[in-house]
Amino acid sequence: MSPKLSHFNEEGRPQMVDVSHKEPTSRVSIAAGFLQLTPDILEVLQQGSTAKGDPWEIAHLGATTGVKSTPLNISLCHSLVIESIVVDHYLDQEYLRAWLCVTVKAHGKTGVEMEALNGVTIGLLNLYDMLKAVSHSMTLGPIQLLFKSGGKSGIIANSWDICPWKPPLNLI
Repeated sequence: MSPKLSHFNEEGRPQMVDVSHKEPTSRVSIAAGFLQLTPDILEVLQQGSTAKGDPWEIAHLGATTGVKSTPLNISLCHSLVIESIVVDHYLDQEYLRAWLCVTVKAHGKTGVEMEALNGVTIGLLNLYDMLKAVSHSMTLGPIQLLFKSGGKSGIIANSWDICPWKPPLNLI
């Protein structure tokens, strides 16, 4: 027997999940992903500035905007009051990867994993936009949920092995 998908009603039509009966709990999610670079793009990113400004600053702003705009991008996602967004980055020079990690906190009736994943995605797309003048030879992803807590599923921690550094766990 396959699991029932929560975003479909009895007739198989899409619907937003009804969370009106749930009690609010503290929610935390952490997601990370990277942009695969070329050597010339890595060099520009190490310099910390382009004609458009500092690429990391724009990626951080993009990630924050991504978190806050999640219900506009994910059709059946609830609007939440976000209490904290922390964006961390890391430049992996050995493997030519620009990493973003987004931690999202809220107190509510539904989780914030989509917000964290959307934040990483939009942040990395902003980084791509800042660096594309050098080359379009960049690849986005993978992007992965690393940690989730709160709600009926409790704590979910996926493998941190994808990260060449450990995002700041004191944020949890």
